[in-house]
Amino acid sequence: MPTAPPPTAAATAAREILTRLHDVMAGRAHAQAKLNQVVQIIGEALHSEVCSIYLLREGRLELYATRGLLQEAVHVTKLAPGEGLVGTIAQHVETLNLDEATSHPNFVYNPETGEELFHSFAGVPIVRREAAVGVLCVQHEASRRYDDVEIEALQTVAMVLAELIAAAGLIDETSGVNSARALGPATLTGIKLVDGMGRGHAVFHQPRVVITQTVAEDIEVERQRVYSAFRQMREQIDRMTSQAEFGVGGEHQDVLETYKMFAYDEGWSRRINDAISAGLTAEAAIERVQQRTRMRMREIDDPLLRDRMHDLEDLSNRLLRIVSGQLGTAAQLGLRQDSILIARNLGPAELLEYDRRRLKGVVLEEGSLTAHVTIVARAMGIPVIGRCRTVRQSVAEGDLLLLDASAQRVVVRPADSMEESFEARLTATQKRRAEFAQLRDLPAVTRDGTRIELMVNAGLRDDAAALDVVGADGIGLFRTEFQFLVSATLPQRERQQRLYRDVMDAAGERPVVFRTVDIGGDKALPYMNVDANGEENPAMGWRALRLALERDALMKAQARALLEAAAGRTLNVMFPMVSEPWEYDQALLLFEEQRRWLASRGRMGPAAIRYGAMLEVPALAEMLDQLLPKLDFLSIGTNDLTQFLFAADRANPRLAERYDWLSPAILRFLRRVVEASLAAEVTVGVCGEMGGRPLEAMALLGLGVPRLSITPVAIGPVKAMIRSLDLAPLRALMPVWLAEGKGLRAKLQGWAAEQGVAIE
Repeated sequence: MPTAPPPTAAATAAREILTRLHDVMAGRAHAQAKLNQVVQIIGEALHSEVCSIYLLREGRLELYATRGLLQEAVHVTKLAPGEGLVGTIAQHVETLNLDEATSHPNFVYNPETGEELFHSFAGVPIVRREAAVGVLCVQHEASRRYDDVEIEALQTVAMVLAELIAAAGLIDETSGVNSARALGPATLTGIKLVDGMGRGHAVFHQPRVVITQTVAEDIEVERQRVYSAFRQMREQIDRMTSQAEFGVGGEHQDVLETYKMFAYDEGWSRRINDAISAGLTAEAAIERVQQRTRMRMREIDDPLLRDRMHDLEDLSNRLLRIVSGQLGTAAQLGLRQDSILIARNLGPAELLEYDRRRLKGVVLEEGSLTAHVTIVARAMGIPVIGRCRTVRQSVAEGDLLLLDASAQRVVVRPADSMEESFEARLTATQKRRAEFAQLRDLPAVTRDGTRIELMVNAGLRDDAAALDVVGADGIGLFRTEFQFLVSATLPQRERQQRLYRDVMDAAGERPVVFRTVDIGGDKALPYMNVDANGEENPAMGWRALRLALERDALMKAQARALLEAAAGRTLNVMFPMVSEPWEYDQALLLFEEQRRWLASRGRMGPAAIRYGAMLEVPALAEMLDQLLPKLDFLSIGTNDLTQFLFAADRANPRLAERYDWLSPAILRFLRRVVEASLAAEVTVGVCGEMGGRPLEAMALLGLGVPRLSITPVAIGPVKAMIRSLDLAPLRALMPVWLAEGKGLRAKLQGWAAEQGVAIE
């Protein structure tokens, strides 16, 4: 930690204000008298002709005290959030610094204030618990911009003022701008990231630290407290960086290296030091700098830069918890009851820390369909709603929440009738799951005797346990990239080998199909600079096998890890996003070279290797006559295949529901691939969401697909469909329906109802 800098002019002014404010608010005068003294103190210290305080009362910003404006305007002038300069500051939680107030497009003239005499204007939000509860502003008659040191002094004072006026009962704790906190029921909306329903009490991933003292009694003591907290934080991050391991304890491993960079940033620590010099406690100084970070984040359009700012905020929260003694995330403290987790965002490793028995759902302020945490949550079977913008302002710790991802909503503090309705639907869902569980030990055989292989998709070490829980035939897709996505650095070969061996041990005699790393594009790794300029269409970009063949050192390390992990056993390897046969040839050659290298050194390799490819790129279907003779199996990845066929981004909500998996285009394409594979005596299967939906799975079986690899939660419903199905009549009808060239959804639904097939 550097030597403390000398106090700046802003720090001197702020310290003088804070000392005098503390005395005023500790006095026995009534609240209005105190505010009248406050604006005098601030105005004098900053040599400002006008100083005004607006407080949010009953949804409007009311002029509560002023020095320099007409006193008749006090409690008369009221502005809605977003109205005028004051309303703009509160609504956007931003600072304004104008040399000519009337130049701003949101300027509103209030004649009762007499403010036409003043040209310059500077205002900062009074923020409490991340919501604006008022505005502090100053004005000058002369036209000039306020210096940065003056703005910083205002921001420091505004932060302390928030605590002081709250203590005086001058603000309604539930009335902050952008805060929907209320006592009664509320419904919040977002987007479905992982389907499902969950009931539980709100738990914040990072519990809020309540700052009880803002003004420092001894600045040097506060400075030493911050020095100590920085040392502890840096030791923590160094330790986590060195011990980073997939699937075990620790913070967001995906950003540890960025955390480390910020943790040692001298500019950040210097700003906290400056705030202490201004007279703040260690906790208040960290919060003061954090508020500045939040305001800057609202102005950033670049998503990558915004992510880095989020990293800094997460680090600030860690430092604040250390200095206040309120350590640990909710995961480390432990869940005591059924819980719904609330967070701005989460890393995949962070989610893995939680007790799956008590974690019933996740609500994120941000989040996206392609985020790493979404992929992990889907594998864990935890429902998730994202982009729920007001959740942290609308929900209090311990509030009862009803999460329904299908309806894309969260009910907060539900009324009895709401809870009863939700419980009825949840009970019906759980009852169906219990019925499906009874099928666990029964084979997936149709009524007319056709055996279908039902396998699960996985990506975590613990996922292999799902094989016994749901009665699956094996793992048809193990996504090896998960280990890469949640690691701070490129996973070493030994770590990869340990993971692969553990998964095969847990699977026992059942097959495990390992897909080589599918990274790049929208699955960016923080430690691998694939394309510094980004890609306009990442799903169709430099990713998966394309990237792995270029970065062959990465693929060689993975090949050796898989070969050694499968010593004495059969290894099933699948290459993703094969576009042309030569790509498959190169990947297979690379594996065989590593196999020969291990043999030359006397190391045991697999007893046998079965090689396969994923058909996701439509062009590969035109080259099957050349590819199929080289394959042991083919897996059709319907998620990417569908978006490539229809030129429709599956992450775009406006397009996601537009293209039907049961349209003739996709089904005709699939039939051609399946028929060619079966004719070549190559095992063919489908892995993707399409196979996990009973009606769509029924259509796939009608096309001749003998193997499905789906999420564990889909095994029960799909197995129930299979065991209620006479397959031969369906296979006879499918060519007839496809020849008509119309969507098959209605026909399949009607036929299933007539035949008593369980598709619900």
